[in-house]
Formats: sequence, C-alpha cells, structure tokens
Amino acid sequence: MRIYVKVSPRSSKNEVYPVKSSLLQGVGKFNGVTKIKYGEYKVKLTAPPVDGEANIMLIKILAEYFAVPKSTLAIIGGKSAKIKIIEVQTLA
Repeated sequence: MRIYVKVSPRSSKNEVYPVKSSLLQGVGKFNGVTKIKYGEYKVKLTAPPVDGEANIMLIKILAEYFAVPKSTLAIIGGKSAKIKIIEVQTLA
C-alpha cells in the first residue's frame, strides 16, 4: 500500500492525521473542499529537516500510528520534499 504524506518539520509536537483535501491537488489546500482520499495524511514532526532527521522521525511516528514495524515502511518518493510517498509493506 502507498500513502501520501505532507510533512511539517520543526513542529511543537509529533502527530499524524488524515487530511481533508487531496495533497495531490496542491500544497496547502487543506480547506475541506474535496473529500478525504484514502492514504493521504499530514504529519507534524518535532525533528528538523537536517541530515535526514525528519525522515527518520517520520518512519518512527508512522510505524507507531499504523502499529507496524519500522522495517515495513519506506520513503519511495520525495525524500527531500514536504510531500512524500511512503510504501507500507503488508505483513505476510
């Protein structure tokens, strides 16, 4: 399964929540105009976007959120962008 994630680094706390409009229609359009699409989330991270710290924290937070091992998650797109594509491997 693939999910799209908009990351906000250097936030006051770590949190994950589904977005109310499509990330793919434009960055910053979170006003509820379109329906929530399956697999799109916004993630706030306390880690800064320096030396991959935010990406490491993102995998950790998503693993906790989905209750899966960190090894089942991989960033397959947008490693240096705010919108990332995450591959979630299903457990066999």
